[in-house]
Amino acid sequence: MTAKKGRVFSGARPTGRQHLGNYLGAIKNYVAMQDDYRTVYCIVDIHALTTVETTKDLAFNTQEMALDWLAAGMDPKQSIIFIQSHVPEVMELHTILSMVTPLGKLTALPTFKEKVRDNPDNVNYGLVGYPVLMSADILLYKADAVPVGTDQIPHLEFAREVVRSFNFHYETDVLIEPQAVITKTPKVLGIDGERKMSKSLNNHIELAATPEETEKRVMSMVT
Repeated sequence: MTAKKGRVFSGARPTGRQHLGNYLGAIKNYVAMQDDYRTVYCIVDIHALTTVETTKDLAFNTQEMALDWLAAGMDPKQSIIFIQSHVPEVMELHTILSMVTPLGKLTALPTFKEKVRDNPDNVNYGLVGYPVLMSADILLYKADAVPVGTDQIPHLEFAREVVRSFNFHYETDVLIEPQAVITKTPKVLGIDGERKMSKSLNNHIELAATPEETEKRVMSMVT
């Protein structure tokens, strides 16, 4: 058996039943990496709290997402698959890391500016500190690498900066800087032929759809 390269961590927000865009954009890579790395995959339900207006569907969406992950080939015998809130220590690390993180670094991140622009009435503390919690997710499990698309590189570099700040401040080397594994994340158009596939736009094809549902969606596609 070939030795695996190292530990990889990745997480995704619980959006419920997964669709073809989710599979081609992330899940396919998750499955493929299981053979080469020690993989740790997390459903980040705490992250979801920064933008959801109601939590009534959160537990259901988490369960549905986990089922689709397993059905798509993510194997508990090869990967650690878990729910973020089931490991409360991540919030402890998040708090400690926040003490060595300048506020200006957070507000300068492109994704934060984008969210403020798109939804200026929902800028809460959790949204500002989102990258710190993301860093805690990665660092708590001592990930050697993180699969990212090119648009996510700033967040990984932020996590690396947090490591350097923490290790310098506390005169330690306990945290390790994760490396990027650049993955292809194709933009999958929805069945409307114009916009990115999204559940909120109702232009998606669910992985768990019945043959009849899938056929109906395919036949309605704009070509």
